[in-house]
Amino acid sequence: MEIGTSVAAPYATWILAALGMDVVKVEPRGRGDDARQWGGMFEDGRGSYFEALNRDKRGITVDLRDPTERTWLRDYAVEHCDVVLQNLRAGTVDGYGLGAVDLIAANPRMIYCNLHAFGASGPLKDKPGYDPLMQAFGGLMSVTGHEGQPALRVGTSIIDMGTGMWCAIGILASLFKRQETGRGAIVDASLYETALAWMTNPMATAQATGEEPRRGGSGMIGIAPYQAYPCADGELVVAAPNDRLFRSLCDVLAHPEWPNDARFTNNRDRYTNLAALNELLAAVLKTETRDHWQAKLADVGVPSAPVRRVFEVMNEPQTQALGMLQNLPDTERGLIGMPLSFNGERPPLRRWAPTLGEHDDAVRAEAEAASKS
Repeated sequence: MEIGTSVAAPYATWILAALGMDVVKVEPRGRGDDARQWGGMFEDGRGSYFEALNRDKRGITVDLRDPTERTWLRDYAVEHCDVVLQNLRAGTVDGYGLGAVDLIAANPRMIYCNLHAFGASGPLKDKPGYDPLMQAFGGLMSVTGHEGQPALRVGTSIIDMGTGMWCAIGILASLFKRQETGRGAIVDASLYETALAWMTNPMATAQATGEEPRRGGSGMIGIAPYQAYPCADGELVVAAPNDRLFRSLCDVLAHPEWPNDARFTNNRDRYTNLAALNELLAAVLKTETRDHWQAKLADVGVPSAPVRRVFEVMNEPQTQALGMLQNLPDTERGLIGMPLSFNGERPPLRRWAPTLGEHDDAVRAEAEAASKS
């Protein structure tokens, strides 16, 4: 059962739903999840964010301000749910009698996952948070974008979705452990901890050098050449991070003398003199198209990739061959599937995201029937 909203919690339970769990999403009666109004709107009135994050679930509505409704939801969770995940504001579920301590006391086999903003402890544990706040506070914005330019947020909700993944991993690990112990667990994850986890390499580098990591633009701090370069019709990311690949790149660009330049003899020298190197590379690469250079580089084994837009990626033959865009027979709308396959089969799209309260009657009827049996 998901008592969640926005992106992080719904992404976590989408993973579980895609893996075959029966996920019941609980929304406030009347207004529903905030994400129902986020992103673009499909012709049938469905919001793109909500549709993408809540596919494969069933949905019910509950008025948590109503004591009778709260009691029903508590009983439903205790009697019928193996897992509860919540990401409401700190203290909210506890005030409703729906917190981890209360529910696990009633059902010791329950796995209860709290998705916090700043974590389960510490001076900020009760503060709310959203993805861009954590990208800023956790340091991710300090290494994103170009040096000397305003801070940039990573273009997708990487903190929210990353935290959802950690929740799913924690829940699955706890379910596995329960097979040995017979007991449930409280799983805690947070947006802030996920932000810190994404900073593994920059934090290690800062300690190694004693310096603040710089923004690398499209590249990677400490590796060169390893970034996007302008071509005649767009940008191409070129990855030649070792001496062999760099020599092959220089041969393709008709400058076999560059590897013998003292500024470019190894990766450390190339990165130290990155501005000069980039000026030389860009001057040649911009004379031809992305496809031209990609073909030439592929012939000598130098990795490269064009910077694509969304529709280009959706129409890419590799995307189509993998079956990553999934739909149902009643529409051509495509949603990204789980990036995992089992025995060659990707978990299918089973149902669109629920309309508000779509499964109210069915879930309540099932619970009542199960209680009587």
